[in-house]
Amino acid sequence: MVLFSGGLDSILACKVLQEQGIEVIALKFITPFFFYDLKKKEKRQAYIESTREKYGIDLKVIDISKEYIKMLLDPPHGYGRYLNPCIDCKILMIKEAKKLLSELGASFIATGEVLGQRPMSQRRDTLRIIERDSSAEGILLRPLSARFLKETEPEIKGIVDRKRLPEITGRSRKIQIELSKRYGITDFPAPAGGCILTDPIMSQRFRRLFKEFPHFTIDDCVLVQMGRQFILPQKGWLVVGRNKSENIMLQEEVREGDIVLKALNIPGPFSILRYQNEEKDIYLSARIVARYVKKRELPCIIRVIRRDEEIKTYEIKEPLSDDEIKKLMF
Repeated sequence: MVLFSGGLDSILACKVLQEQGIEVIALKFITPFFFYDLKKKEKRQAYIESTREKYGIDLKVIDISKEYIKMLLDPPHGYGRYLNPCIDCKILMIKEAKKLLSELGASFIATGEVLGQRPMSQRRDTLRIIERDSSAEGILLRPLSARFLKETEPEIKGIVDRKRLPEITGRSRKIQIELSKRYGITDFPAPAGGCILTDPIMSQRFRRLFKEFPHFTIDDCVLVQMGRQFILPQKGWLVVGRNKSENIMLQEEVREGDIVLKALNIPGPFSILRYQNEEKDIYLSARIVARYVKKRELPCIIRVIRRDEEIKTYEIKEPLSDDEIKKLMF
């Protein structure tokens, strides 16, 4: 089993093992912080088929959101520059992969990690910590850098020929590019992290979410990544769409108990008010939504809906001012 990010290193980890006649199953873990669009059946199936067609790799997509969020709130090895728990992230994925060894008939786990490539999670000492804390010592192979590391059980047993593995260390991508040409791989993502927890703005949003709503849900972790975000005085949480595509996405995120706000007489954003029933916050939300309609024609009629039923209509003659909005936005 190979942990599969979809980047070139994980693709090459699969290919160098396949070249030795080893059957590879790639595991693509998803959470609200990376690759969560694959939660949708159509996108997931298309991605699986595309991976098989492009690279000849069989893929399984596995949702580890619950386990990941529990770890994220208190990662034993801490965070990176922002909210990224890189070391504990890898440990968790390997632990989850270990649970599938028997089910999938696999004999070892491999990753696309390269010794010295990333300053936090791919130092020699960190690689050893990941092995130890995931209880995967002996069965965790890093095929791209294995010749610089301690031999693993699949190498000792002759399942993997250590001498045929590449010798890659450090931040240079030269050998990877050469290997990609050898395997005929021309379509692969640029080397960059796909984890939104490394984003300075989004990491602040998540911290605020965790602080304001200690009983947050997986759905909340998705919603906080969209639109303009507001925490209201009565602790309501308002999300206002910024454009047409985001309005469509927000419509898919409405959950039981949410309040939806829409402008009736003027084109405007789709907005969700969550964790709130207070009249003050509902009215304040209507004034905020009125600020973002396309034409500043007053009055603006804001319809308030819950469970597809209208619960109130406001005639907004005075949208909230920009200065007041800034105080509530995060």
